[in-house]
Amino acid sequence: MASKIIVIGNVNCALQEVFTKLAKLHVKQNFSFAIIAGDLFGNCSSEEDLNQISALLQGNISVPLPTYFTVGSHPIPTRIVERIESNDEVCSNLYFIGRRGTLKTSEGIRLAALGGELATDGTSDGRLNNRYHSRYTESDARALNGVQSADILITNQWPKGITEGSKVLPEGVVAPEGVQCIADICSTLKPRYHFSSYGDFFYEREPFFHMPTEDAPDVKPLTRFINLASYNKTTKQKWMYAFTFDPRAPAPTSVPVGATASPLASISMKRRALETQNEAYQRFSRDVEYQRPRKRARRPPPGPDQCFFCLSNPDVETHLITSIGNESYLTTAKGPLPTAETYPSLGFPGHILIIPLIHSPTFSAISEPDARSATYREMQRYRSALHSMLQKRTKGELGAVTWEVSRGNGIHVHWQFLPVPSDLVDRGLVEAAFKVEAENLQYPKFERSTREDGENEVGDYFRVWIWHSPKGESTSDDTSIIGSEKTLILPLTPDVRFDVQFGRRVMAKLLQLENRINWRDDVQSKEEEQADAEAFKAVFKEFDFSLEED
Repeated sequence: MASKIIVIGNVNCALQEVFTKLAKLHVKQNFSFAIIAGDLFGNCSSEEDLNQISALLQGNISVPLPTYFTVGSHPIPTRIVERIESNDEVCSNLYFIGRRGTLKTSEGIRLAALGGELATDGTSDGRLNNRYHSRYTESDARALNGVQSADILITNQWPKGITEGSKVLPEGVVAPEGVQCIADICSTLKPRYHFSSYGDFFYEREPFFHMPTEDAPDVKPLTRFINLASYNKTTKQKWMYAFTFDPRAPAPTSVPVGATASPLASISMKRRALETQNEAYQRFSRDVEYQRPRKRARRPPPGPDQCFFCLSNPDVETHLITSIGNESYLTTAKGPLPTAETYPSLGFPGHILIIPLIHSPTFSAISEPDARSATYREMQRYRSALHSMLQKRTKGELGAVTWEVSRGNGIHVHWQFLPVPSDLVDRGLVEAAFKVEAENLQYPKFERSTREDGENEVGDYFRVWIWHSPKGESTSDDTSIIGSEKTLILPLTPDVRFDVQFGRRVMAKLLQLENRINWRDDVQSKEEEQADAEAFKAVFKEFDFSLEED
């Protein structure tokens, strides 16, 4: 179903005026949601600005419909940050996406945002890790490339090269200097709409199409780049833009009249070529002396402050965490393979990650034997508790699969836990699915693991546990269901190009959820993620040993 959306440029703390105007339009147009493309609060330098913020926080300024905002050229004010940290929203209907963030609205529309301005001075300012700060890094931009796709992209700065080939740039205006990493994001995500409010004028570039891919040779994704002016009582520049959008509408297979080829493609391709060249060849040393080509040095893996699985990372998504033990913790999966409807008797997706607190690519890389053993034992204890929860909740209807990818060049070892219908386990279809897919991909053959001290498994490998649930009801105090289990090991030799999503791919095919193979295609809104996490915690509570008093 198509949704009406309205996008607004820089508000700069004119909150009462803008939201009043928006309310009047909303009565007539019935918008699904609004987006602020630039600074909602601005630099907050005047007493009037501070009064506007106070009125908003006190409920004296009403936001008439769901409205999403990110960071513009100024950091988010401290009082607003405090409200977000305590309530997850500024006020009713006003939601912060984050300086770098993604969100799927209730209408199924995917938003991606990168606010602020690029830090180009090489600063090590710790505020760059702050999601409310107004500067971002190249790594922030690269991380957003991993989203794969977005319907609407919101960036503060312009993509480099966006005006090339355009004939509609307003006469007399000077276009802002674009940023290459923003161009790369747009080329990668191929959004239907890309909004900014960096130049204080209205500019709607001609639509431009991206080149077809091998997977969809007949599709030419089309992007519309629109820059909105700032709100001003006397301005004649357009500061609002309304449109209708259906996320299920197919991408065009033909180019509309007036559209151009992507002005970003050649730039991105040139940059990638240069990066590849620079990675392969160290052409000049610091004293500009030519050197022989040499292989590039491998970048060190992310440390705990940048690892998505380390609790010391300031950007870790804490709303997904459901239990924290002494050595490990549980989270619900981002972009889970099943949905809450897949297993009605369960009531939530049940796709869980079991993650050690120690930052290590493998168990064998944990140098202290006692720490390695304690971590492995507690993770197995979590797995056993999850088995017990499934057995009691579904009376044996669901078994489980847990898999681990262990590679010395990995980042942070973890296990993925997934419920699976017991009849698939009973009939040997789960085991067969893993073995057949490995054979199709020409991987080494699976081996039966005979080790009891699994934490000391050596070498690189893919490991999967297939658990069969005993039938019938358990007693209320039975929290250590045994069942039966098979453990399979797939050795990974250096010549194997292994797909780290192998486990998810196998289970997606087996469960007939092929459309959900890529977790990035099914990222939920934060509200949906929180709902699933809370539903899981409520059911898991009686089995959660981390809640036991010492």
